[in-house]
Amino acid sequence: MAKNKTINVKGIEITIFLNEQSEYISLTDIARYKDIERTETIIQNWIRNRNTIELLGFWEQLYNPDFKHIEFEGFKNKQV
Repeated sequence: MAKNKTINVKGIEITIFLNEQSEYISLTDIARYKDIERTETIIQNWIRNRNTIELLGFWEQLYNPDFKHIEFEGFKNKQV
């Protein structure tokens, strides 16, 4: 069963989601630090960043055995 814990960073509570082997930090909680009322805008802008897309692709290559490299290249090279 997954458990969660929180940490306090600069006065903001950040949720850490735990499962048997991994920990995941809540991006929504981190985005609240920038703008508590528009967290979705902060995350959308982060996701559009080319460096973020490249990082996500690298992550998938490492941890997703079904990762589709060719499809990702087309997505990554698409102009935003």
